[in-house]
Parts: sequence; C-alpha cells; structure tokens
Amino acid sequence: MSPTATVDPWAKALRHLKRVDPHLKEVIRRVGPCQLAPREDRLGSLVGSIVSQQISTKAAAAISQRLHDLAGRPYDPHRLLELGEDALRGCGLSGQKARYVLNLAAAVADGSAPVDQFDEGWDDEAIIESLTTIKGVGVWTAHMFLIFALNRPDVLPIGDLGVRAALRNKHGLAELPKPQDCHALAEAWRPFRSVASWYLWRSLDLR
Repeated sequence: MSPTATVDPWAKALRHLKRVDPHLKEVIRRVGPCQLAPREDRLGSLVGSIVSQQISTKAAAAISQRLHDLAGRPYDPHRLLELGEDALRGCGLSGQKARYVLNLAAAVADGSAPVDQFDEGWDDEAIIESLTTIKGVGVWTAHMFLIFALNRPDVLPIGDLGVRAALRNKHGLAELPKPQDCHALAEAWRPFRSVASWYLWRSLDLR
C-alpha cells in the first residue's frame, strides 16, 4: 500500500451488504463509497436535527446558516443560552424549536447530556436514553446523532420516513412498513444497519 493510500472504514460493511442483499448491491454500485464520517461538532449535529424536523432541506439550511452566523461555529451551549429564545426565533426557528434548542444547550452545559464524552464505553441504548431525557430530543433525533455524529454502525432508524419509504420501494409493498416491521425487513443487514440506512436514503435520489 502506498503512503498516500487510504483505507475505506466501511469496506467490511459494504462487502457484507452486497453479499446479503442484491438490491443494496446495485444501490452501492450506483452511489459509490459510503460518505459517513464522524462530526466533531456533536452539539451542532443535534441542533441541526431539531432545526430540520418537519421542514424542507432548503429551509433548514437557511435557518442553520443564520443560527451559525449569530452563535458561531462550532456551537457553544453557553452562547446559545445567552442568546435566548427571542434571538433563536429571529433566525427562523419556531418558538417550540427554539425552546428545544435551549433545553438541549442547558443539558449539555450542565453535563446531564455529556455529548462530547460519549465514547465506546457508552452503548447505543445508553446514549439514546441520555439524549431522550431532554424535552425536544426524541428517538429519531438520537438515531440521527448515533449515525451521523458518532458513526455507530448498527442503528436502524425505524421512525424515519425516508428509510421506511425506501423499504417499501425495495420490497414492493403497498404501504409504508410500520416501524416495528422494519426490524424484520432489515435483519439481514446486521451489524451494519446504519450503513444500509445511508444507502437507502441515497436510493431515493436515484432515477
């Protein structure tokens, strides 16, 4: 291997998924390498999930940019608390979302949600439990954090509409599978369901 060569951290996952699922094998071929990489701004990842709930990607990006312009990058929980609800609403957040962001910032600031200390000593369920004690942070947001910020390999976000839509398309179902049914449909992907989910999201953009 040359000094400049890089090792694909998801190579083992891709080999497994292509072996067990012909549909995903074709999606992987068309999409290319998995682009999941850890996010250093863990608080920012969670704030971004709150911002993006139930609005378009374009609107979420605009609000996030205004919020970063005001609060800086990476986010500091004390700075967010200092700004307060009115300033966050001025960036385009609803009152409810602004309060959710402040709840999150308070939990990070006081250490009750030690997002920068989550490491291999914390299993996925412990992290979900810690995050979902914060009002405004649900299981979906915790799943997004595990996948995109921490790159935990085996998370299946059963509450995500995109994943459920892709599973419906893949299996030719008449309706979206219920969240509890997604586990059975995704069983073959263990222990790389996060990577499979990433490719399911990408599959929705393929034509």
